[in-house]
Amino acid sequence: SIAVCRAGAQASNTPLYEHIQKLAGNSELVMPVPSFNIINGGSHAGNALAMQEFMILPTGADNFTQAMQMGCEVYHNLKTVIKKRYGQDAVNVGDEGGFAPPLKGSDEGLSLIKEAIEISGYTGKVKFGMDVAASEFLTEDGKYDLNFKNQPNDGSDVVSGDGLLDIYGGFVSDYPMVSIEDPYDQDDWEHWAKATEKYGKECQIVGDDLLVTNPKRIEVAIEKKACNALLLKINQIGSITESIEAVSMAKKAGWGIMTSHRSGETEDPFIADLAVGLATGQIKTGAPCRSERLSKYNQLLRIDDELQGKNVKYAGDDFRFPAPAF
Repeated sequence: SIAVCRAGAQASNTPLYEHIQKLAGNSELVMPVPSFNIINGGSHAGNALAMQEFMILPTGADNFTQAMQMGCEVYHNLKTVIKKRYGQDAVNVGDEGGFAPPLKGSDEGLSLIKEAIEISGYTGKVKFGMDVAASEFLTEDGKYDLNFKNQPNDGSDVVSGDGLLDIYGGFVSDYPMVSIEDPYDQDDWEHWAKATEKYGKECQIVGDDLLVTNPKRIEVAIEKKACNALLLKINQIGSITESIEAVSMAKKAGWGIMTSHRSGETEDPFIADLAVGLATGQIKTGAPCRSERLSKYNQLLRIDDELQGKNVKYAGDDFRFPAPAF
């Protein structure tokens, strides 16, 4: 499907992002806010963190190129902070380029990021995001074990769905948290809906495992008001046509769209053009590190350069609703 899409762009002698825009019937091109995964936990890291990804979103940048600069500066200042506090071994990178220091809890990770943002001089301009990947630490009785990597354990870190809801409340109130992905197991519809109702206005609740970019799952989630943002992974649904359908459904429901890479990636930068052509307004494709992650960011920099002077906006603070639905 990707190959046919590329062939169509070449046959019509148009840039890939413009060809995707026409396929979708989308009225605007938008440069997305990059969501950099800079601290790793969960199943992606050997530390004690249960939650999988701690991200930054430079919403206060004037354009995509400046957003990249801001993200890179925060990333490298975070490296300095971690190295000073935890030693050289703590700045080895994970499969998505983020650091995996020996942290004991999520607040510790968020505090490190806050410090790196302050050192960089971007307080207020860089927001926080998370991919909790809560399905990874669901217990057999439907609770959530925040110490799941240490087995057996005494159960003191096992919390209910409502207990987890309170933890998210702390993140939203204590940090400029604008995105929480997979806060619950994909079958825990009740607590997904509670999280969206309680925090969905100030912080998007993103469905990945919940939705798997499947229009049928999206339809159920819209009906249940289970989340208010789609994680767009074209490999999950299998074709560009179905991906466009999923994005269209989500946009018409008033949801945000975050274009996403995979943990196991190649250097194919297709999703960069996809994010611009579908005006998703946001993209997550790892830290500014490792060639298979940087290939997407470099393509976005090239697109940003091509579109200079063509009145194409950077999503910025409007990353959740950057353009009209199609």
